Amino acid sequence: MVYRVYVEKKEALANEARALAEDLRAFLGIRGLTGLRLLNRYDLEGISRELFDYAVKTVLSEPQLDMVTDELPQADAVFAVEYLPGQYDQRADSAAQCIQILSQGERPIVRTARIYVLEGALTQEQLAAIKQYVINPVESREASLALPQTLRMEYDIPTTVRTVEGFTAMDSPALSALRDELGLAMDLDDLQYLQGYFRDDEHRDPTITEIRVVDTYWSDHCRHTTFSTHIDHVEIHDAAVQAAYERYLAARVEVYGEEKAAKRPQTLMDIATIGAKVLKKRGLLPELDESEEINACSIHVTATVNGEAQDWLLMFKNETHNHPTEIEPFGGAATCIGGCIRDPLSGRAYVHQAMRVTGAGDPRVSLDKTLPGKLPQRKLCQTAAAGYSSYGNQIGLATGHVAELYHEGYIAKRLECGAVVAAAPAYNVRRECPAPGDVVILLGGRTGRDGIGGATGSSKSHNLKSLLTMASEVQKGNAPEERKIQRLFRNSAVTRLIKRCNDFGAGGVSVAIGELADGLRIDLDAVRKKYDGLDGTELAISESQERMAVVVAPEDAETFIAAATAENLEAYPVAVVTQEPRMVMKWNGAVIADLSRDFLNTNGAVKHAGVRVTEKDRSALSKPRFRSLREMASSLTCASRRGLVERFDSTIGAGSILMPFGGRTQRTPAQAMAAVFPVLPGQTTNQASVMAWGCDPEQTSADPYIGAYNAVYTSMAKLVAAGADYKKAYLSFQEFFEKLRTEPERWGKPFSALLGTVDAQLELGAAAIGGKDSMSGTFLDLDVPPTLISFAIAPLKTGEVLSPEFKAAGHPVYLFSGTDAESRKAAWETLHALAQSGKVCAAWAVENGLSEAVMNMSFGNEIGFTAENTELDWNALLPGAIVAELTEQTPHAVRLGLTTAEPIVRIAGDSAAVSELLALNEGVLESVYPSRTAADTAEVPVLSAPAVTRAAPRIGVAVPKVLIPVFPGTNCEYDSARAVRRAGLEPEIMVLNNQSAQDVADSIRRFAEAARSSQIIFVPGGFSGGDEPDGSAKFITAFFRNPEVRDATMDLLKNRDGLMLGVCNGFQALIKLGLVPFGEIIDTDAACPTLTYNTISRHQSRLVRTRIASNRSAWLAGTQVGEVYTVPISHGEGRFLCSEELVRKLAANGQIATQYVDENGVPGMDVDVNPNGSIWAVEGITSPDGRVLGKMGHSERVADGLYKNVDGCYDMKLFQSAKAHFSL
Repeated sequence: MVYRVYVEKKEALANEARALAEDLRAFLGIRGLTGLRLLNRYDLEGISRELFDYAVKTVLSEPQLDMVTDELPQADAVFAVEYLPGQYDQRADSAAQCIQILSQGERPIVRTARIYVLEGALTQEQLAAIKQYVINPVESREASLALPQTLRMEYDIPTTVRTVEGFTAMDSPALSALRDELGLAMDLDDLQYLQGYFRDDEHRDPTITEIRVVDTYWSDHCRHTTFSTHIDHVEIHDAAVQAAYERYLAARVEVYGEEKAAKRPQTLMDIATIGAKVLKKRGLLPELDESEEINACSIHVTATVNGEAQDWLLMFKNETHNHPTEIEPFGGAATCIGGCIRDPLSGRAYVHQAMRVTGAGDPRVSLDKTLPGKLPQRKLCQTAAAGYSSYGNQIGLATGHVAELYHEGYIAKRLECGAVVAAAPAYNVRRECPAPGDVVILLGGRTGRDGIGGATGSSKSHNLKSLLTMASEVQKGNAPEERKIQRLFRNSAVTRLIKRCNDFGAGGVSVAIGELADGLRIDLDAVRKKYDGLDGTELAISESQERMAVVVAPEDAETFIAAATAENLEAYPVAVVTQEPRMVMKWNGAVIADLSRDFLNTNGAVKHAGVRVTEKDRSALSKPRFRSLREMASSLTCASRRGLVERFDSTIGAGSILMPFGGRTQRTPAQAMAAVFPVLPGQTTNQASVMAWGCDPEQTSADPYIGAYNAVYTSMAKLVAAGADYKKAYLSFQEFFEKLRTEPERWGKPFSALLGTVDAQLELGAAAIGGKDSMSGTFLDLDVPPTLISFAIAPLKTGEVLSPEFKAAGHPVYLFSGTDAESRKAAWETLHALAQSGKVCAAWAVENGLSEAVMNMSFGNEIGFTAENTELDWNALLPGAIVAELTEQTPHAVRLGLTTAEPIVRIAGDSAAVSELLALNEGVLESVYPSRTAADTAEVPVLSAPAVTRAAPRIGVAVPKVLIPVFPGTNCEYDSARAVRRAGLEPEIMVLNNQSAQDVADSIRRFAEAARSSQIIFVPGGFSGGDEPDGSAKFITAFFRNPEVRDATMDLLKNRDGLMLGVCNGFQALIKLGLVPFGEIIDTDAACPTLTYNTISRHQSRLVRTRIASNRSAWLAGTQVGEVYTVPISHGEGRFLCSEELVRKLAANGQIATQYVDENGVPGMDVDVNPNGSIWAVEGITSPDGRVLGKMGHSERVADGLYKNVDGCYDMKLFQSAKAHFSL
């Protein structure tokens, strides 16, 4: 039987519905819309009525927040939207997992839909416009309003894969027709090459699987077809590019020798890699890590860990998901960061920091400017940001830097680029050539239709028709699943079993497993499916996410699978390495693919192209960009991205040395991201890395050669400004260009850009050891701007990191610059030497002029600047230049002016208050990425409840044991264990398994047993169940409501004098269980307090100030009432809701532990103070006896050397106080 329920946010909390209604009125111009309601529809099958009714109250809704009905509302218009079959629905999946926890039975079937209830006199055209706005046909569809008889899907079960009869005899027109019929990415030359192979070598016709597999293998995405094309003719009419080309030719002779250089084809790939080859040949890359297994860029770094020098691998990787993000921005952007993570993760490194650089048209333009067949730029930007941040935040990856470029060319195709940094002890990484008999194990998620054709789809340029036929090409991310793989691969005992590993990016099984060894026998019947109905071809090329393929020796397979099972992961053998160099795939008892490795490795027919570079007019590059401070501050180019950046968790991992925004006001943007190496709990290190980027599409549009050259210099200058030594830096490039076709002038753009990077690399001695190209930036007659992003990374010590905000008044400000490569390097070396001697307070690498530099440097601490140098053009481009605030004068740089106590920027007759410039700067994108909320004038009392007595245990414990449960979606367990261990407590991280009903029962038993031998339960932060269904911590609350778990928890608190802590997601669980403020696990009702969505209606990640309002809890015994602590926050649901009567009672009882306050220690409702709109600015509360503490701020994310650009007192001594509690 199918049960149905509708759940709707109470009117006062229906922020999403109100925002959408306003969007439809303002953006679509539908003024007749008078009302809009949003409901979640849940259909469930496979459970009893009693369990359904209980699940409605505890899983599918919250009585404090939601209204529940089983009747469909009546209105002027009502329609439903659901995911397309086969698309991942995290809400339904999480609901099913939560209900299984409650029942300990089999997981029920759950389907969800979104119901839109509209009021107003709407025309059919307006209703159609609304549906078009909210339904993306690539991922979703309008759903029936009727109740189905069953949710069980009926699938046609395929049994065979067809052979393409007559293929070897087809003429060119027939092959072209076949290419169009199958929608192949390969061109006719490749198809004829494939035909020749089957005709002359295999003497048979191919199966459809073989054609699809080869099409995937040879796609531009997988084999870099464009970059491997032979350049047969070069025609250059620009002197600078000609000189660069001649230097490239000389570099080829230096690397290959004259004879080989003459024979070796010239290609874009050769230009892209020649710089690193030259520097390696010269012996200038001693740190480079090389192997046959290429997962990510990798260098060796000696890190001191617990006083011991260790060899570590520092890995970095960049990737774009331009095509999938263009057509389905949430899923495309989410899997952009997911794909970035998987590459170094497959290299067995722990990914600990991410960077996002995107490109779009102006997102402020009205809907009527949107091209047919395109999503509005505003919606693209907002939804992609939500997708990337959702995935990164869930998996527990600190996004240290976010930037967005604006250029009308990106309307052709969006730029969605991510970069990640990872590290691991070199000992953890074993690399061996697979041997016959070795076993290939598939690890992680199951296989579905999502992502089929992703590699080939991203290799095509697009038109109106193609954008409507790509639903299966968009992968769906499941961040909690990939988090499990991260945990598994952090265990050296596991990674040492792995000979080789590949992630399931482009191409699915056929590529991920196919690349592991020359000879393979793959059993597609063994590949576990999300649902039935997939044929062998789909199993072979599906790019379903969160999967890895690893090669282990046969004797290690069982051990590896057991380790994966312990991490709540599926792992099972799917292939065997064979002696014969062929890739053989079997499905349903038949061989459906049998291909020669030598043939696959040919990469198809050789492509040929010519290059033509026209003479460039570079005058635009020397013109000032702005005429005044106010014009610059209010420009889209220089606009603050804070409303965008703060939705990304920047502190997870407790390793971020720089916050994205620094200074007392957190308004000066950092230009680089810096993080400590990710050592395990109980370990410490001062080894860190810093990463930055450079790219200006305006410059590369004017001249790809100079634009790319300057991009490298800008990225390197940012490293130097962040404290790094440029001589230790390495590079990786991201190329994004139009479809080149067979037009030499189009080929001339990437050709020129890459030559610019070669010159920069050889001048600076910095090698590009990796990169990624995307060469399909064309939509009809629109092209993306020539885009080359230079990512630069360097190792350094935590104490060496610099930040850009002015630190004090009265300091001289200097320009470190040069007119050529040698003088720029000399300037960088001078600045670095001054920094090493402690004389550099702040530094900024110039991007859009000196005016922009000093403006941004002024924001953070509201320190003004007065220019003394009137000879310079303050709005001209100065690539490679750095502005620095020094503690003293220097004769080795150009003095610009002086910092001032008066918060005004004065430059050559132009002046403006810092506050005015900030308001202009933040106002540009406020309508797209809000950073403000409506004013709330509610008065907030300053609370003070000092301790008189505290609850004390009857029995002391020398080293209290702390139980830290890991639920699907938990991501703060390492930070939590590190903080616990640092305080002298003993953490036990327990991974809870829910792959089957028996696993759930075993997890409940294990947890209850561990709780009875522990003194403290610490529920850490994260996104349990992906914060679904539509609300946080429901998976955790379902678990703790189990009678065995509940009894063990209450026994610890009531009978054994134990303590309990919940941070962020853990606090959400505690309050929804009733443990705070009531001290008991109860079924909450509408009168109970809770936590809900932030009033700004998005995730908030930054540092806040919290004041101790009560120290009656044992957790706060190390603090004094009135003390103010700075604490990282990262949450979307942190708003404390409580009745006026109850909040007064909690205050009187001393149960309000902490309040959000301003820099003067005064609590308030302004969003800069109170990030979520909590009543009375409440940040943390306790149980009546203080044994249970719940708080939103991540007090565990503290350590020496973090958050260097925001001063504050960070350590609340929670865990030292907890230890002292048990020390009688």
